[in-house]
Amino acid sequence: MVTPQDIMRYYAYLQERPNRRRKGGLSERFIAHHLYSLKLFFGWQLHTGQISGDPTSSLAFPTPQSRPLEVLTTAEVATLYAACGTFKERALLSLFYGCGLRKSEGAHLDMGDIHFRSGVVYVREGKGGKRREVPLSARVNKDLQDYVLNERYSQPNESAFLCNCHGRRASGNSMNRLLKKVLNRAGITKPISLHNLRHSVATHLLANGMAVEQVRDFLGHKHLESTQLYTRINPRQLHQL
Repeated sequence: MVTPQDIMRYYAYLQERPNRRRKGGLSERFIAHHLYSLKLFFGWQLHTGQISGDPTSSLAFPTPQSRPLEVLTTAEVATLYAACGTFKERALLSLFYGCGLRKSEGAHLDMGDIHFRSGVVYVREGKGGKRREVPLSARVNKDLQDYVLNERYSQPNESAFLCNCHGRRASGNSMNRLLKKVLNRAGITKPISLHNLRHSVATHLLANGMAVEQVRDFLGHKHLESTQLYTRINPRQLHQL
């Protein structure tokens, strides 16, 4: 039978175990996921009558501290747009900043999902299978149309909106690499990824007075608590927006 002492020994092992993918140890969040899985497992065993007591019920572990994501200022966003050298680069920024898409949503976006006349992007493969409509501003609409009309190259029957140089669907990693090129050209040294663009537009919308419920719908969050995380920026960042 597993005892609380066994759980604590396993916890100590996780804290000392080296990370097999990169240098250093396991992150606090990784360890927390392991412990949460154990709690679920023993809870299920208790519920089904396989054990008489949950060895994790009397144990408390520290909550992992998440590092705040970097936020671009509105001036940095303008600099980033100004540094674009192709229509594809502007389209990339407009999808992930202007529309607030997740990396996976942008990678799965098809030509048929963008309705230029009505000014709407249909996100059909959102997180958890949730679908939503994202309105296009006039600038974003133009950026996406310019890319389609002037630069989009695709192989026959390729439905992806963003394509790579071979005319196939661009991957999330290739889109991040393209973003890095624009960041370097703009002279922005912050550790920015596609997700930081989404984080930035959410922060800017909230800072400009948009209701948190509207931002939740824009981002496609299921729970309001997820959106409220974007309000947790430090005063220095808020002053620069």
